[in-house]
Amino acid sequence: MKKSDRTRASILEAARTLFAERGYESTTVREIASAAGADPALVIRYFGNKEELFVRATEFELRLPDVSAMKAGNEGEMLVRHFFEIWEKGPSATSMAILMRSAVTHEAAADKMRELFKQQVLPAVARNGPHATAPMRAGLIATQLLGLALCRYVLKIPGIATAAPEKLVTAVAPTIQAYLSR
Repeated sequence: MKKSDRTRASILEAARTLFAERGYESTTVREIASAAGADPALVIRYFGNKEELFVRATEFELRLPDVSAMKAGNEGEMLVRHFFEIWEKGPSATSMAILMRSAVTHEAAADKMRELFKQQVLPAVARNGPHATAPMRAGLIATQLLGLALCRYVLKIPGIATAAPEKLVTAVAPTIQAYLSR
């Protein structure tokens, strides 16, 4: 790997870490460069500006399973399990944390969350249940899973942050199941 590729990767990793910890607004290009052991000019050279770096740091795919192909009644559980795989094991965990922290104060992050919903969540839910109610059902599912993510990974609410994923799957899956089949 060339030195420029290593530097670019180091900058991107530092940006992911700082954006996830502080959000977009509270993170500066200088801080990212310092954390990466690079000159701030290299951040601009490789990524153009902070906004473009943010876009690159938050790229990911949810890879939602096709719930319409699953055994009836298990779809909600599978979606919640998939959610935990993404957040606790997947490479997208940091990107989701960045978006969660930043979406409230940064319109580009909010746009990215809405686009993620529109391009990935809504079509997955539309394949299961009445098409006419898919936007509302998908939105309700998003409220449950994003609320869980906010409480567990960002706010670290006691009882939620420390609960075993399996307990949370058992608690949340019936609600997701109900939203899928309305």
